[in-house]
Amino acid sequence: MADRSNHLAEALELLADHPVVDGHNDLPWALREQAGYDLDRLDVGTDQRARLQTDIPRLRAGGVGAQFWSVFVRSDFAGDKAVSATLEQIDVVGRLINRYPRDLRRALTADDMEAARSEGRIASLMGAEGGHSINCSLATLRAFHQLGVRYMTLTHNDNTPWADSATDEPQGGGLTRFGEEVVREMNRVGMLVDLSHVSADTMRDALRVTTAPVIFSHSSARAVCDHPRNIPDDVLALLPGNGGVAMATFVPKFILPAAIAWTTGADENMRAQGFHPLDTTPDAIKVQRAYEEANPRPIADTATVADHLDHMREVAGIDHIGIGGDYDGTAFTPSGLDDVAGYPNLIAELLSRRWSSADLAKLTWQNAVRTLRAAEDTARGIQADPLRGPSIATLEQLDG
Repeated sequence: MADRSNHLAEALELLADHPVVDGHNDLPWALREQAGYDLDRLDVGTDQRARLQTDIPRLRAGGVGAQFWSVFVRSDFAGDKAVSATLEQIDVVGRLINRYPRDLRRALTADDMEAARSEGRIASLMGAEGGHSINCSLATLRAFHQLGVRYMTLTHNDNTPWADSATDEPQGGGLTRFGEEVVREMNRVGMLVDLSHVSADTMRDALRVTTAPVIFSHSSARAVCDHPRNIPDDVLALLPGNGGVAMATFVPKFILPAAIAWTTGADENMRAQGFHPLDTTPDAIKVQRAYEEANPRPIADTATVADHLDHMREVAGIDHIGIGGDYDGTAFTPSGLDDVAGYPNLIAELLSRRWSSADLAKLTWQNAVRTLRAAEDTARGIQADPLRGPSIATLEQLDG
C-alpha cells in the first residue's frame, strides 16, 4: 500500500508539469441527451458524478491539461440533419468555454495548448466523430475547420459512402477515391485525420495517402484485445514513419476480451428495451445497471489499460502513443478509471511498471502537442503551393 501511495504522489507531481491531453470526451453529446444543451440544468462547474463522468472539478483532480471535446452525432443521423446536429455540438463547446473562462481556454493550435498550460487552464479543442457529419461536402469540412474542429474521425460505427468502418460490412475496401480526397483536403487545411472507428483497410489507405501525421483519438491494441475497433500491429508499426499518435481508450469492450461478449448481450438488452446502445440518458443507464446487476460484467482496471500501453509502446514507440478515455461516451469504465479524475491512477500503474518520467511526459502531453503542430506545419506547406487551392471535388465526380 505504501508503495502504491508513493507512485500516486509521484503521478500527481508529474501531471502538474505534464498534464493529460485526452483525445476524446463525449460530454457535448451527454449535454444534448440529458439537458437539451441547457447548461443551467447541468452545471459542469460543479460535481456532477451522479449524472456524468466529466465535470471541471474532476478534470482538475485528474490532471487534465487539454481536452479534445467530441462534437459527435450518431451515425444514424444522415445528410443535413447530421450537419446541423454537429453545429449544435460545436456551439455547446463554445458556450462551455465562455461559461467557465477561468478553467477552459479555446485552443486551435499547438501554441494555444501550451499557452493554456502556462495559464493553468484546460485547453479545449474539438474533434468531429464521424465523416457522416460533413454530408460528403468538402466545403462543410472546411467550414467545420474554420469553426475550430481540429480532427475528424473518418467514420463512426457505420460506413460512410467513401470510407469503411471497423464495425460495418466492408463496401469500398477502405477509402474510395473521394475518401482519399477528404484526407488530402484535411491535410491542406490542417485538420488531423482520426483513424479510430475505421476498418483496418481504411487505416492503411489513409496512412498511404496522408502527408501529415494521423491520430487514433480513442483506440487500443488489437493484439491485446481482438476487437475490430482496435489497431492491428502492422498499422501501429507504421506510426513512426507517419509521425502520428495512437491514444489508448478505456472502454471495457475494447480492452478486455471477456467484456466483448458481455457487451453484445447488454446492447441487445438495450435494443429490446427500446434504447439505442449508446444512449446515456438516466433512463437508459438504469436499464444498463439493471442488466449489469443480473449479469455481472467482467471488470477491466488500470492494469488492463496499462497492458495495452505497454504493447503499443513496444510496437509503435514511446513517441507515438497517448490517451483517449472516451468518458461520457460509454456506460461502463474500468475500476480505478471510473471518471476523468482517474488518470493519476493510470500514471501510478505505469510508474510501478518502471515507465520513466520522460516517457510519461510524452504519453500525457508532448506527443499530442507535437502531432498537432506537425499537422499545422504540413498545412502551411501545402497552402504555399499555388496549385493546391481548396478542393471542389464531389463524391459523384470521383466515385461515380
